[in-house]
Amino acid sequence: MQKTLSIINLTAIRHNATLIRRVIGNAKFYAVVKADAYGHGAEAVASEIEDLADGFCVAIAEEGAALRISGITKPILVFAPPLGNDDVAVMKYYDLQATVTDKKTALLANGLKCHVAINTGMNRYGCTNSRLCEALDLIAPENVCGVYSHLYAAENADCRNSQLALFKRAESTVKAYAPHATAHLSASAALALDNEFIMDGVRCGIALYGYSPQGFKIAGLKPALKVYARLAQTTCPIGGGVGYNVADKAYSKLYTYRLGYADGFWRCAPLGEKTLCMDAFISTKKAELLPVMTDAEEYAKVCGAICYEALCSVTKRSERIYERRS
Repeated sequence: MQKTLSIINLTAIRHNATLIRRVIGNAKFYAVVKADAYGHGAEAVASEIEDLADGFCVAIAEEGAALRISGITKPILVFAPPLGNDDVAVMKYYDLQATVTDKKTALLANGLKCHVAINTGMNRYGCTNSRLCEALDLIAPENVCGVYSHLYAAENADCRNSQLALFKRAESTVKAYAPHATAHLSASAALALDNEFIMDGVRCGIALYGYSPQGFKIAGLKPALKVYARLAQTTCPIGGGVGYNVADKAYSKLYTYRLGYADGFWRCAPLGEKTLCMDAFISTKKAELLPVMTDAEEYAKVCGAICYEALCSVTKRSERIYERRS
């Protein structure tokens, strides 16, 4: 097998989901499994925790369809609003819940179950309070399953409190129209914030995979993913090169590992001598399976990135092995 090897501990993911469930109490737990569950494999993760989650969140309709095909039956919310009738057709066929952000998407999503997204300052997706009613007028009340927003700078108390106030106004408007709608504002940061940010539910992504969101420290989380590179060749060096670079020291033995930047690892990653090639790197360390990422936060830090980026990237061309281990 020439692929990298990703070991994913489902016990750790279940532990994290149980911790989330315990912290939020009776609120709804929407497990975020977009981007192939941050590289962990969406179908396997969702199947492992479906009994603990009230629903799942994905980025695009095709991700939701893949979950349905795998046997997931809980509600699935698609974060990106429908961009055309093809998206609507997929959502309708696979019973996915759409995100409505304005009059246009409300018209497109006509007849679909949906959540209304509110812009409380992130300025990504969502309608403002001043335009909320014109979107609601185009949706049947029974189809409004929820109202949500997403916090920017959640670690900043002033920022998050001003957003909470805006969101509560939207919540009142939506619940006057659809009293059964679920209000959810916070992602994983809710686990470290006051209960008022938990509201009717939370959407947890990064915490599910064992890491705290930026600016927070959530105790008790267990990282679930480790990645290994396979030894491909042992070399007695000749000439003066090491990979694409000129060697700046003498080597007696070098070991080539089948992993490079095409596998989702960055060239600045300290994984060998000099820089990664596209499909390989050279090291002085010898192991049949060399650990190349055991902690996404540490790996991301040395690369000038964040653990979200690392997790979504490093299983790009990998064989996944699932295990259950305490």
